Amino acid sequence: MDESIRPGRTDGFACAPDTIRLGDLEVRRLGYGAMRLPGRDAWGDPEDPDRARALLRRAVDLGINFIDTAWYYGPLVANRLIFEALHPYPSDLVIATKLGGKRLPDRGWAPAARPEELRRGVQDDLRSLHLERLDVVHLRFMPTSGVPLMESLDALVAMQAEGTIRHLALSCVDARQIEAVLARTPIVAVQNLFSVMGGGGMLARYADAEVDSPEAVLELCAARGIAYLPFFPLAAGHVDQQAPALAAIARRHGASTSQIALAWLLARSPAILPIPGTSSIEHLEENWEARRIALSPTEMVAIGS
Repeated sequence: MDESIRPGRTDGFACAPDTIRLGDLEVRRLGYGAMRLPGRDAWGDPEDPDRARALLRRAVDLGINFIDTAWYYGPLVANRLIFEALHPYPSDLVIATKLGGKRLPDRGWAPAARPEELRRGVQDDLRSLHLERLDVVHLRFMPTSGVPLMESLDALVAMQAEGTIRHLALSCVDARQIEAVLARTPIVAVQNLFSVMGGGGMLARYADAEVDSPEAVLELCAARGIAYLPFFPLAAGHVDQQAPALAAIARRHGASTSQIALAWLLARSPAILPIPGTSSIEHLEENWEARRIALSPTEMVAIGS
């Protein structure tokens, strides 16, 4: 196993490792996804901006030091709330962003993968987060953009050389694409679908191409020392659809099905860094407590099947 995936602090995690490295950065192995910070459909301001800022401060108080965001959440709303709540940022806080998409006036989503669009996205992230350099930037691959993956990648590599990006990462990619990118430049993370409900099915509409099974990409990431960030780790709020498989285990642990789903991900591989999102402080705290749940081998098999 790559040395970047190794036990770190003992901070209440039921299974090791409790931290993971993203290049030269080390974070706790449960983060926060900021897509739920803005209003409905990740558009506009939330109904209660003060509550959103309080949630972010509570996340840091709990010990979360990895936040995943994107300029197009809002647009720019999630980033603004992060700045307002947390700046000056804690020294160990890592903020990851995503490029490759944009929002339309009808609240739809569209590709934005041309070099000039990526550069504009980096500048929007830097400006709205009040940063001089972005810690981790995910390039989300959308085949419908018509822009070859390597053309978009080269634009980010150039910005990394200029000093505005610290580490590169990928999103919505398969094993073949990851290997091709690694032949050109290091990456520290891959962000793909993964949950107890798998990586396809009812969530397939969130990806723009057929990709390898989550397990195939996860195995590659673990072997290469790359963090695997499951987006929608709670199946976009639909994890309760798996209640028949999870309910008995949840009752046995005195936990919710969502907590069991997160505990399963954490135990599934030391390369996994879940980033559940929520607009509720109560749910945030519940998600964080999932780290303390130790699932038995039998339970792991039952959940995985």
